[in-house]
Amino acid sequence: MNNLIEINKTSDIPSQYRRNPIGKLLEYHNLGKNFEKYSQAELLVGMCMDSRKHLHIPDNFAFIIRSGGANLRYSEFKVSYAIAVGGVSHIALIGHNQCGMVNIESRKDAFVKGLVKHGGWKKKEAHEHFITFSMMFEIGNETEFILSEAKRLRLRYPKVMVAPMLYKVDDNRLYLMREPK
Repeated sequence: MNNLIEINKTSDIPSQYRRNPIGKLLEYHNLGKNFEKYSQAELLVGMCMDSRKHLHIPDNFAFIIRSGGANLRYSEFKVSYAIAVGGVSHIALIGHNQCGMVNIESRKDAFVKGLVKHGGWKKKEAHEHFITFSMMFEIGNETEFILSEAKRLRLRYPKVMVAPMLYKVDDNRLYLMREPK
């Protein structure tokens, strides 16, 4: 976690993000900036579906896609739509610590039992479902995945600025990730 940039004041925001929607997101969420009014989204936020995370942002400021591990690989049409039709040119890709999409294999028994108990599935079908899909959604290390996903999105959408971030669930703050040179 030493590759994180803490944002405690506006001057902590790197210059490439200041005065654009990524900087505004950091100011709204971390610094309590007063909300402006928005008639259309300026930003696409890709973040995990985890219920412990809530962004402090104004209405209409951002499109938000929630997906396990902030994995946008299977939401690419939605990303393209936000860019092509919604006109956004900035993406905040937000992973978080303590993510359930890390080491999914360790949750196999709970997954199968939960689908049987809460979903009404048969044990064999629940097990096959887990085996079929779990590796598609395993992200490995949270920060490494977000950095690689940011790189993938930049290659796919070269005119879009993508900022990799981490949401710490213990302090409910956003951190920018330092990227390897």
